[in-house]
Amino acid sequence: MGFFTPLNPPQTDWRGKTVWLLGASSGIGQATAAALHGQGALVIVSARQQEALEDFVAQHPGAQALPLDVTDRVGVQTAAQQVLAQGRLDCVVYCAGTYQAMRGFALDVDVALRHLQVNYKGALYLLEAVVPQLLAQGGGHISLVGSVAGYRGLPHSLAYGPSKAALIHLAETLYLDLKDRGVGVSIINPGFVQTPLTAQNDFAMPAILTPQQAALAILKGWAAGDFEIHFPRRFTLWLKLLRLLPYRLYFALVARVTL
Repeated sequence: MGFFTPLNPPQTDWRGKTVWLLGASSGIGQATAAALHGQGALVIVSARQQEALEDFVAQHPGAQALPLDVTDRVGVQTAAQQVLAQGRLDCVVYCAGTYQAMRGFALDVDVALRHLQVNYKGALYLLEAVVPQLLAQGGGHISLVGSVAGYRGLPHSLAYGPSKAALIHLAETLYLDLKDRGVGVSIINPGFVQTPLTAQNDFAMPAILTPQQAALAILKGWAAGDFEIHFPRRFTLWLKLLRLLPYRLYFALVARVTL
């Protein structure tokens, strides 16, 4: 494999492809579902908010609504069975997430565990439900929505960051395990995006994007066959550089610009 060879098969033609998005009632998930629908995909949208899903379907004829709670293991299995009964599943996208700013001097363990349940355990439930079928059909793609907050520790991210770091690690391991079995894997690491979750932030969010801009970046990453899809690069590339710093420099710099 050459250095510039795509890590995943490029996905450029979505016509007639079936894509299941979990966490698609708003924000990045909903915008990505809309973009895929516009490209001709059969889009199945899931979330807890049934009314929001039905509104989406009304505005995007041919799309399907499948309400579920990603923290309900049996519910995810049941929903997956309904999706897989329709035939080949070409792509599944785990967009579900929760976020609440938290500092180490104000730890709320219940809230922190809720982040793990939604942001990480729900992804495991999804994988349990769909990976055997993807392997059996000889292909497909799994995309997990992480965050640049999972790169390294950041203020306000005591609950959110560790859950996204776990998701990044999960995607890396999945890629290594599934790439030779025909199943593609990608991790989506957005910077700040205008969503109901980020609306609660009371601090400056540099280079913030709209959900529609995020969706376009995601489709571009899939078309390039990227493993990691991160955006906006004018922001995320700086964070990637910060990952290389030794702790002494990293802590000093982050404290200077954020605290």
